Amino acid sequence: MNLYLKDGEEKRETAYDLKHTTLSVREPTYSFIAHPACALQIRNYSISRQEAVVISGKKLARQIRDEVRADLEEWVSTGHRRPHLSVILVGDNPASHSYVLNKTRAAADVGISSETILKHTNISEEELLDLIDKLNTDPRVDGLLVQLPLPEHINERAVCNAVSPTKDVDGFHVVNVGRMCLDQSTMLPATPWGVWEIIKRTGIPTFGKNVVVAGRSKNVGMPIAMLLHTDGRHERPGGDATVTISHRYTPKDQLRQHTKIADIIVAAAGIPNLITADMIKEGAAVIDVGINRVQDPVTGKSRLVGDVDFEGVRQKAGFITPVPGGVGPMTVAMLMKNTVKAAKNVLLCPPQRIRMAVAS
Repeated sequence: MNLYLKDGEEKRETAYDLKHTTLSVREPTYSFIAHPACALQIRNYSISRQEAVVISGKKLARQIRDEVRADLEEWVSTGHRRPHLSVILVGDNPASHSYVLNKTRAAADVGISSETILKHTNISEEELLDLIDKLNTDPRVDGLLVQLPLPEHINERAVCNAVSPTKDVDGFHVVNVGRMCLDQSTMLPATPWGVWEIIKRTGIPTFGKNVVVAGRSKNVGMPIAMLLHTDGRHERPGGDATVTISHRYTPKDQLRQHTKIADIIVAAAGIPNLITADMIKEGAAVIDVGINRVQDPVTGKSRLVGDVDFEGVRQKAGFITPVPGGVGPMTVAMLMKNTVKAAKNVLLCPPQRIRMAVAS
């Protein structure tokens, strides 16, 4: 939707789907619509919401990729080589292959060179760790990620900790997780960072607000909670929100007590229809991180859904992200930002062999 300012001379495209929002004339009032680059002041109009503003993760991701591309071109123009991303893909999981393809396509789009190293499902953990060590010490490789999940015989934590922190574009290494928890600049996990950017660029306030994060995974739920609750004045600014984390053992009634007063709800538990309309307050922002494949009762075909009852919740929420097309594209965009960051960090931190002991 194009929004025209009063003089009719300037228009900006918003990052949301506003087709279910109506504009009503009220004189004299001012309304603000958050925009990824700025807040647009629309004089003499106020928004009378009929349904939630649907945040387009695709549009926000496109903007971020444009920013990465511009940053990268400036970097290359000063004499630096293009960053290179190496992706290790183990096994033949169709979803993993699809995710990796999306990542390498995004890399090509912004000007990052990439390679996908395919390994058979029966690769041993030691062989995989040796490959990671080789890529850690390869000066040509700036960013390195191992696509998860891995086969059951491989310790994922050992693998994540084997990747050099300076090349860890997934942000899963214990050093990067620790720096994040200490509010220091680091490689942030791509999905939590994507959620953070959605909230910031949409203009959803977090300072002093109540937030519920449904899901406590160390790669998604926990980092999202860390980003939202920490001090906004620190080296790695946080959201200054009051955050409640729920998990699979949180009774539904107890979860509802928290979500009913939450200004922001982040659903990242991997449970379809975990968050329903009766669980949220009017005008809440609902960010759906869940990715679940379910069978459509009408067509019988499988389809992707999130953790939120989208059609029901959108009638009551103020903002909502769809699945697909919400957090997913943002994850890939933030991975590109991390890869460029890794290329610049390599100049300061020479590659080193890192093999950390992991408790069994």
